[in-house]
Amino acid sequence: MSDIRVPHGKVALSTASVYPERTPDAFELAARLGYDGVEIMVGQDPVSQDIEVLQRLRDHYQIPIMAVHAPCLLVTQRVWGRDPWLKLRRAREAAERLGAHTVVVHPPFRWQRDYAKEFEKGLARMREETDVVFAVENMFPLRARGNEVVPYAPDWNPLDFDFPDVTLDLSHTAVSGSDAMEMATKLGERLAHLHLADGVGTTNKDEHLVPGRGSQPCGPILERLAGNGYRGLIVLEINTRKATSRSERIEDLTEALAFARLHYAASSTAS
Repeated sequence: MSDIRVPHGKVALSTASVYPERTPDAFELAARLGYDGVEIMVGQDPVSQDIEVLQRLRDHYQIPIMAVHAPCLLVTQRVWGRDPWLKLRRAREAAERLGAHTVVVHPPFRWQRDYAKEFEKGLARMREETDVVFAVENMFPLRARGNEVVPYAPDWNPLDFDFPDVTLDLSHTAVSGSDAMEMATKLGERLAHLHLADGVGTTNKDEHLVPGRGSQPCGPILERLAGNGYRGLIVLEINTRKATSRSERIEDLTEALAFARLHYAASSTAS
């Protein structure tokens, strides 16, 4: 006969998933809907940058902060200063004080030449100073008129570089046209963090759809991770900004969590 066992992986909500609502709303919705925790997307919302306020939200809603996403986007270039290493140090400090295990970081932009040159060695030095994991996220090239432009250095894809911990983002694999299942397989134990979202592969459009609404193998990857004893975090990082009401946003967040729970449940055969 078959039993159902639910592995130990935790499912968290990225605070970016509630935009244009704000960081406190993400805590409230994560607690209400039954997420295991939140990932803080450090951005232009002042609350996302304020460790003391985040601690109060964590304690008020009794919802743990499990990861911190460093401010690596174009729109957050001035958040926590312009020095990219200062941003990472502040993200590490935030993670340590908030009890988060992971800092998500993007590869450097190509124009950040000094940062890009020292990125691998610098991350290695920072890992020696903390128990916090720095998980480098896969990004994507940009395409125009048949040409491909890679705005990241050393590359958009961390697979072939010496990063012991990697974040696999399934919306980004859609944009890059990557085989997400193959990437997960090649990463093996280096896959430390999963951004669960979907996409249909629209050129240069990072969609972050509710999993199951695009072309990415979201379900099979979750099932494989469950079968392999994955111990990292699953983070729903979806785009709900087009929701016409708060109730529609809640429906999307509920559907996304149900998808993750369903596919992360692994079946085993009992005698």
